[in-house]
Amino acid sequence: MPANEIVALIDYGAGNLHSVENALRKVGAKVTVTADPDVVRAADRIVLPGVGSFKACAEGLRAEKGVIEAMHERVFVGGAPFLGICVGMQLLAARGLEHGETPGLGWIDGTVRLMQPTDTSVKVPHMGWNDVAPMPHARGHEVVVEGEAYFLHSYHFKVRHHEDVLAMTDHGGGMVAAIGRDNLVGVQFHPEKSQAYGLDLLSKFLEWKP
Repeated sequence: MPANEIVALIDYGAGNLHSVENALRKVGAKVTVTADPDVVRAADRIVLPGVGSFKACAEGLRAEKGVIEAMHERVFVGGAPFLGICVGMQLLAARGLEHGETPGLGWIDGTVRLMQPTDTSVKVPHMGWNDVAPMPHARGHEVVVEGEAYFLHSYHFKVRHHEDVLAMTDHGGGMVAAIGRDNLVGVQFHPEKSQAYGLDLLSKFLEWKP
């Protein structure tokens, strides 16, 4: 990554922060764990992690005064590359249906809903290693490549516009593995738990110039 670039890792009480921070540092990132809007506005790249329910994560993020506004400004006005991880990706949706309906950030249109595999022998939650298959139209988002990653979730992102889907996986039916548009990318899996594949993705994110 370019020298002196700062990655803001958003701390809102709902992320696997320590593991994500360690993985980012392992691939050479200068990480600031923060919920300070001024730090977010000054960051070169932004990572939004997330573990737990959509509702709890959305409420936790909204409770951090000014952070959503700072992220929006830095990403949409400043053009900073953004990575959402697991529920951090799901929060980009218009809404989530876990524990009732909760509004998301609305950055990528769609709804986060309970997985309902067409094959009844397939268990929910989706837990463990699975393929990541990039879509043919995902040019410009080479952060996400073909491989195997570690997933752990019961809810999935039903994306409204096909062109916002960067990669798919299969768990009793097709399911979104990664989303993106412009300088946004989000992954349903956990790069910090995906060994060499995950570290490679984080490294590509640090070098990515959307």
